[in-house]
Amino acid sequence: MRDVYIIGVGMTRFGKFPDRGLKSLTQEAVDQALKHSGVEKDKLEVASVGNAYAGIATGQESIRGQVVLRAMGIGGLPVYNIENACASSASAFMVTWMDIALGLHDIGLVLGMEKMYLEDRDKRLSLFSASMDQDIIEAFKQMAKASAESAAKKSGAKGKGGKRSLFMDVYAMATRWHMEKYGTTQRQLAAISAKNHQNSALNPYSQYQEPMTIEEVLSAPEVSYPLTRPMCAPVGDGAAAAILCSGQTLKKIGVSKPVKVRAAIQASGRDRGMDDPDIGEIVADKAYEMAGLDPEDIDLAEVHDATAFGELRALENMKFCPVGDGGPFSEAGNTSLGGKIPVNPSGGLESKGHPVGATGVAQITEIVWQLRGEAEKRQVEGARIGLTENGGGNIGLEEAAMVVTILERI
Repeated sequence: MRDVYIIGVGMTRFGKFPDRGLKSLTQEAVDQALKHSGVEKDKLEVASVGNAYAGIATGQESIRGQVVLRAMGIGGLPVYNIENACASSASAFMVTWMDIALGLHDIGLVLGMEKMYLEDRDKRLSLFSASMDQDIIEAFKQMAKASAESAAKKSGAKGKGGKRSLFMDVYAMATRWHMEKYGTTQRQLAAISAKNHQNSALNPYSQYQEPMTIEEVLSAPEVSYPLTRPMCAPVGDGAAAAILCSGQTLKKIGVSKPVKVRAAIQASGRDRGMDDPDIGEIVADKAYEMAGLDPEDIDLAEVHDATAFGELRALENMKFCPVGDGGPFSEAGNTSLGGKIPVNPSGGLESKGHPVGATGVAQITEIVWQLRGEAEKRQVEGARIGLTENGGGNIGLEEAAMVVTILERI
């Protein structure tokens, strides 16, 4: 397989944009990525487009990528439409990466896009439930409801949390299990969230740009114990794009700061026991093996923190700290800017936002900016190797899909 490089990235600010559609968001992100790469759109040979919910949210099915790209004058080339829950655009990245690595094409586009903010709140929340097994979802809802009510009684929680995505109850159940097994505290989760809100205040592309303290996170309205609102990713819209090319093309066009794809690994969830290895552990091990690196070699990471616990679990799964130590490791400041391993310098999903289909490429975009020294006030000094972890959907005890990439500044 050939080496593959990222030569340009771009994204919109994430947020609630009721007056913008997928075509508008896509054009902004793709134009920015093309400008960043120095490549004209007529040089693109292949495109992969990640999107999860346009079918439900807008009614557009089947040809989502062709529709948005043709609107900005990109047509004729093969377009692959990838739908894989929150990992849709990370999966799209895999497709274009494999295409170029195998020698089918020399230069390609990866696009992630999502339009999730809908005036109809019930419809908006239903988007997330669509990424679960529909044959068992009613039974799962009842189990989650009973678990949340029991936890609220034991904890003296502030309230029922109102309407929320079923995924917040899923995360809350996993969080409570981790707390009981390892002694993780709500304050440690708040430390993760506060760190991400501090980071997002430095990121002009973030949905939330106001810093928060640990105390402010703890005192915020509860969603599902122990998760408060700032610990949970908001609903929003956005798009992100990346331009990839082969090593031969890299030499021809003379890119000054390419970023090499050292590893890209994808896996699906499976039935397992609570103490069996998590999908994240398995994918991370394979990614480190492909890259020929160890966790200690990673300078920074963007991980899938749909909740603060998502980041905590990712720290353990990526082997940045031992299993069970994610809480104290975070509270000690190891994942902050200037810490041992800065995690989610963008602000993460909790603060940057989580327009599902755009998230995977947005993570890659942040890492590319960091490795090229273009992250401005949130720049991780000396960053050379970065990792992204993007999970999506739910199968039993873990994500239905997960992608881990490792990128290196050349």
